[in-house]
Amino acid sequence: MSLPSEQKRTEDAELRSSDATCIIGAGPSGLAVAGQLRARSLPLVILEREDDVGGNWYYGRPTSSVFASTHLISSKRMTEFPDFPMPKEFPPYPSHWQAHAYLRDYARHHRLYDEITFQTEVTSAKLENNRWTVQDRAGNRTSYPRLIVASGHHWDPLIPTFPGEFTGAVVHAHDYKTPDILAGKRVLVIGGGNSGCDLAVEAALYAKSAHLSLRRGYHFLPKFLLGGPTDSGGERLHRWGLPLAIRRWITKLLLYVAVGPIQRYGLPRPDHDLFETHPIINSQLPYFVGHGRVQVRPGIDRFEGSEVLFQDGSREAFDLVLLATGYKVSFPFFSTDHVFGQSGRCELYLQAFHRQISSLMFAGLIQPNSGLWGLSYWQGKLMAQLIEAEECGATALATFRQKLTSDSRDLRGGIRFVDSPRHQLEVEYFAYRRTLQTLIGQMELQLARDQKTRAAS
Repeated sequence: MSLPSEQKRTEDAELRSSDATCIIGAGPSGLAVAGQLRARSLPLVILEREDDVGGNWYYGRPTSSVFASTHLISSKRMTEFPDFPMPKEFPPYPSHWQAHAYLRDYARHHRLYDEITFQTEVTSAKLENNRWTVQDRAGNRTSYPRLIVASGHHWDPLIPTFPGEFTGAVVHAHDYKTPDILAGKRVLVIGGGNSGCDLAVEAALYAKSAHLSLRRGYHFLPKFLLGGPTDSGGERLHRWGLPLAIRRWITKLLLYVAVGPIQRYGLPRPDHDLFETHPIINSQLPYFVGHGRVQVRPGIDRFEGSEVLFQDGSREAFDLVLLATGYKVSFPFFSTDHVFGQSGRCELYLQAFHRQISSLMFAGLIQPNSGLWGLSYWQGKLMAQLIEAEECGATALATFRQKLTSDSRDLRGGIRFVDSPRHQLEVEYFAYRRTLQTLIGQMELQLARDQKTRAAS
């Protein structure tokens, strides 16, 4: 709680004014949007809490969730920005070190470092008199005409509660970095997402024993199929224009040949169809389960001292519990929830544009079933067009604003994702990209017509 003198000092701080668009966050999505604004010569400011770009991929920083052995789970081709290919010498699945180096190169390529104010944590963003008053931790206040939030959604750990008390150590995946904490320990990993499976593999390599608690079965996709990245093969099926049912049948056939039924390894049978959960991309976990190096356990019933009781009635003692239980979608600088409705579903148009406040946009607030960075690029392209239309008074802006209230598009490509909090931001990569590209093409034509009209008048 701030002291009265501190509160008064904040209120009395000079309010500066800027005509630039304010972007919160210099991670992949913030950089992608900034690059597109820069390409159209639109003024921008990026506020970044760390001392360099990278966001989640800036290993070792407080907001980074990657650990030492982390690699991309989407291939470089499906992750890279369309206007800046990853280096040829990068492997198909780059490490987090290479990913961070790539993001730094991208920022240099677009001359974005000059637009970034580092070590500036935003503590408040309020809409006042149709402008955004943004305040940082040092008390500086600046008014901007519009705000783009690109602060990420993998930084605020979701910590579940279980009955009882565990007397060993409990660490969330966000805080796990190196395997030295596993040495000689009996380790239980809770959670079956990509991070949980990666942690179970690390425990198999370094811990005394490794156990993985899963509440349901999942489909596991290897990183490589037929000698190439699995997601590149998926793109080929989309490029051929095959319907969902055929794509699913072909992928199932390939998985049956390359991997086989997952339950034969000792993993639970999936309770849903292929593609209906966020994909688990892991070639190693079935191997270690099949070799007995990872023991698969059901959901947690309760803790009792050093023991964990499972829902099948079994129990086991552990030294360390690793929580791979996901993240909360948090924007602590807002006093109002601008994203989710009472149903808990994202109410933003295209999960990027506020339907009532046209000056508020979100970049990267999606969970695609392939690489996110390229989709942020297309989001940024559309955002830059809208800002340009707003500044020149183009009729294209009115057309888009009509969509904010009347347009409801399928961003999931006909896939019925399992109804769980994990999928509240889920989009189908190709359907989402196609939607953005279509809108961008329409907007570009309208902007060109408006420009001709202004020139003729």
